[in-house]
Amino acid sequence: MKTRNKWGSRIEFGVFVVPAMVCILISAIIPFMMSMYYSLTKWNGVGKHIKFIGLKNFKELLTSDTNALKALVFTLEYTLLAVVLTNVVAILLAVVLTKALKLRGLYRTAFFVPYIISLIIIGFIWRFIFTKGFDVLYSATGWDVFQWSWLGNAHLAFWSILFVGIWQSVGFYMMIYITGLQSVPGDLLEAASIDGCVGISRFFKITLPLLMPSITVALFLSLANSLKVFDIIYTLTFGGPGGATNSITIDIYNEAFVNNRFGYATAKSLVFVVLILLITIIQVRITKSKEVEA
Repeated sequence: MKTRNKWGSRIEFGVFVVPAMVCILISAIIPFMMSMYYSLTKWNGVGKHIKFIGLKNFKELLTSDTNALKALVFTLEYTLLAVVLTNVVAILLAVVLTKALKLRGLYRTAFFVPYIISLIIIGFIWRFIFTKGFDVLYSATGWDVFQWSWLGNAHLAFWSILFVGIWQSVGFYMMIYITGLQSVPGDLLEAASIDGCVGISRFFKITLPLLMPSITVALFLSLANSLKVFDIIYTLTFGGPGGATNSITIDIYNEAFVNNRFGYATAKSLVFVVLILLITIIQVRITKSKEVEA
């Protein structure tokens, strides 16, 4: 009887686990192993002839690829500003929208809706606004700011991409922080108020430390998404002008589908994956160490 129950539990376990393992194997593990192989080859991504060249792709990437270095610098600058500004704005919005406002639900929806729209669509909408829309606003107001080349100037293009990225994603992180704020014990806040700790002081001494689990999650997601930024740049500037907004993902895309260097692009992708992994692990460990319990 025990043997029959044992085999029954094993079969039940297999029925639920094996399909998931097969999906992970097909969608993640096998492609990753193939990528490791292709990174050691010279291949245009289409032809049948694949030439094994060993570590030459990685050597070229680490020693002589100036475009990759510029793309890395841009990506890190964008990530730093995007992560900081997105989370600061999201926390401020969350604090405001947890108060007893009449149209609180409408405001939350308005900020969250851009996040559920495709980034490609968002990019084309803002490209139209930065060009045709700003021309109309300049004609109506005469303000020079609307006549600036927001996508054609290297410095302005960076801030345009950053603004659109924050505008599109801030509602999602706002919802994470609203959930965290709602989990802060009310009696603890009340006790702090009785002790004279109110306003900004109470927020930084009581609320913010208890919000650290939400901050850990939001920082992890925003960090990973910012490092992988592609859609917005692709639709707004495609890395221009003059490569000024060329991110790592755009650089990899160009190597694979413009320069037809699929093997080299795969090598870049693997190095990029390692970079993201290291940065996110460090971030999670740092923020986890700051978490406290109520």
